[in-house]
Amino acid sequence: MIRGSIVALVTPMTQKGELDWESLERLIEFHLDQHTDAIVAVGTTGESATLNEQEHCEVIARVVNLVAGKIPVIAGTGSNSTQEAIELSAKAAEVGADACLLVTPYYNKPTQQGLYLHYQKIADTVDIPHILYNVPGRTHCDLLPETVMRLASHPNIIGLKEATGEIDRVSTLKQTCPDDFLLYSGDDASACEFCLQGGDGVISVTANVAPRLMSEMIATAIKGDRANAEILNNQLAALNNDLFIESNPIPVKWALHAMGLIPEGIRLPLTPLSLEHETTVRQAMNAASVH
Repeated sequence: MIRGSIVALVTPMTQKGELDWESLERLIEFHLDQHTDAIVAVGTTGESATLNEQEHCEVIARVVNLVAGKIPVIAGTGSNSTQEAIELSAKAAEVGADACLLVTPYYNKPTQQGLYLHYQKIADTVDIPHILYNVPGRTHCDLLPETVMRLASHPNIIGLKEATGEIDRVSTLKQTCPDDFLLYSGDDASACEFCLQGGDGVISVTANVAPRLMSEMIATAIKGDRANAEILNNQLAALNNDLFIESNPIPVKWALHAMGLIPEGIRLPLTPLSLEHETTVRQAMNAASVH
């Protein structure tokens, strides 16, 4: 079972926008040292939207090789094309990913039945654990709890990343899905409460910058220790908010560059963090004792 603090890893790039493999290795070593529980490669934070298919698959393969089985690697393989999601998931399985994370189809706005058939087809075709990913703020497509319930009985569908921030969905899903169905928060700001309510972890942007603190907070919340989880969460609160002051991953890439872990590179149409927001992000890093 994959539980705890799962980092939605950035994809490091040079100032020219080329993939930076040396920095990727440095990031993996950083997360292994800082007790991150698992890594998502090429999710939203990993700029999946601007990587071509070859780059997408190569980043996943390199992360798997660099992690070398020490912690699980989850490959971002979602698409608004069912066939493309199948192909990406199959390639992730071939290179040894432990699971796939599949965002709801974006732009084409499928019905709930369309979502059900989309995920069922992928899970029927590719024999790897699949994690559903619901983030309507980006996709304008909401995977409703009743549809998740229908999918949760599939042997290859093991969990859900729920990024609505609606905590009441946790109890609904726990009541209607199998006991071993995993629930991950996809919203850093509410991840503490999500896990206190019975969630199994977080797939986190903030964990890029403060991995050890996020890991400690999530582990404490999963244990049900509200008092100490909230103390730790308070230290993360500014990061959880201010790493979204511009579109993700703009602020988190700036923060990691400021920490000396990656170059400044990011791909259009995303742009570097605006100068006016640098002080805000820096103050949030200081609040979490990140330098």
